[in-house]
Amino acid sequence: MSLGFRRAVSGQGAAVAVQLLVTLSFLPSLVKTQVTGVLDDCLCDIDSIDNFNNYKIFPKLKKLQERDYFRYYKVNLKRPCPFWAEDGHCSIKDCHVEPCPESKIPVGIKAGHSNKYLQAANNTKELEDCEQANKLGAINSTLSNESKEAFIDWARYDDSQDHFCELDDERSPAAQYVDLLLNPERYTGYKGSSAWRVWNSIYEENCFKPRSVYRPLNPLAPSRGEDDGLCLEKRVFYKLISGLHASINLHLCANYLLEETWGKPSWGPNIKEFKRRFDPVETKGEGPRRLKNLYFLYLIELRALSKVAPYFERSIVDLYTGNLEEDADTKTLLLSIFQDTKSFPMHFDEKSMFAGDKKGAKSLKEEFRLHFKNISRIMDCVGCDKCRLWGKLQTQGLGTALKILFSEKEIQKLPENSPSKGFQLTRQEIVALLNAFGRLSTSIKELQNFKALLQHKR
Repeated sequence: MSLGFRRAVSGQGAAVAVQLLVTLSFLPSLVKTQVTGVLDDCLCDIDSIDNFNNYKIFPKLKKLQERDYFRYYKVNLKRPCPFWAEDGHCSIKDCHVEPCPESKIPVGIKAGHSNKYLQAANNTKELEDCEQANKLGAINSTLSNESKEAFIDWARYDDSQDHFCELDDERSPAAQYVDLLLNPERYTGYKGSSAWRVWNSIYEENCFKPRSVYRPLNPLAPSRGEDDGLCLEKRVFYKLISGLHASINLHLCANYLLEETWGKPSWGPNIKEFKRRFDPVETKGEGPRRLKNLYFLYLIELRALSKVAPYFERSIVDLYTGNLEEDADTKTLLLSIFQDTKSFPMHFDEKSMFAGDKKGAKSLKEEFRLHFKNISRIMDCVGCDKCRLWGKLQTQGLGTALKILFSEKEIQKLPENSPSKGFQLTRQEIVALLNAFGRLSTSIKELQNFKALLQHKR
């Protein structure tokens, strides 16, 4: 299947970055709406991205997310909001998150945290290997002494300056494993002032927003152009947050509680809710812009996956759960996904960012990082546990993608058979990265479903 990519005129750099053309079909009374936006130095039509995602990447990601390594995510949902007094947690039953019993967690994932597993290790050497596997999150347990020493050095290395997110302390008694397959992201009924305050704080206080977007949460907000007054880096930041918001809203529209009979809920797509959030008429033109930013975010995280592939291609890296056969199959599937991401003909060029004078670029990059880190902390202010879970995971996934994009030199220098101080990913980051991209892939798939439903209504 041809992806239909066409190259733009080369040599003109980021300033001549061309447009992503998005055509969306809404209800019969509406016309097709074309949305354009600056991305990079390639011209990409929306059908190309849809075909690449829906037929090549999405089916593999769905299988990957069902594997044990990627379905269990450790998270602290009890961290207090650091910015304002909480107004109570959501009492709606669909807001509840069911933690996973320790007995259900694969021994390789909880290594170092389960007394039963530690006793089974039976001797000091195996115990050390298990603890090291847990800390690294994806380390081969058959390490040489030299590699073990290198790992211990890395374990002491403080890489907080590279993090774009506030990470949960997995050793905290409040941190619990959650089975993501049993706690899917969907509409919970969480709304009102509490939900509004979270997103308002993200946009108004922590986001580099265009001057024309006065109240991003207000569907009646006027729009007089998207990128005025912002440099490339700040435009990118705004689009990432807007794209994440759009993706989350799409999940809620696609997995909506339609009815409940005799205690049995029926979930499915809600066209009316989709129209309220994305229809160009009802949103005064904002809806198509939000969907365009979803595709932009997709390309950013796709680029990160293609960049981090060498990290996982090393023989030292295993996706360790304790089930060696499944672990090998999981890594094979993951490497296949990475091959697909590298085959994508057009990627966002992150080298165009922070490319000014060194002092100014460094300052802007740090501002960028701190703004995003602050947004990750705001996720602890979400009153609905299920919304908080998926908000934290997707924010951490995007933060990990940004960490990857700005660590290219460190990734290129990775040793084949030992850990590296320069660049590391914890299991928590790996799980968040792939599940966050899986959510974006699902959004694009669901968007096509909505387009089909709306066309059918004609």
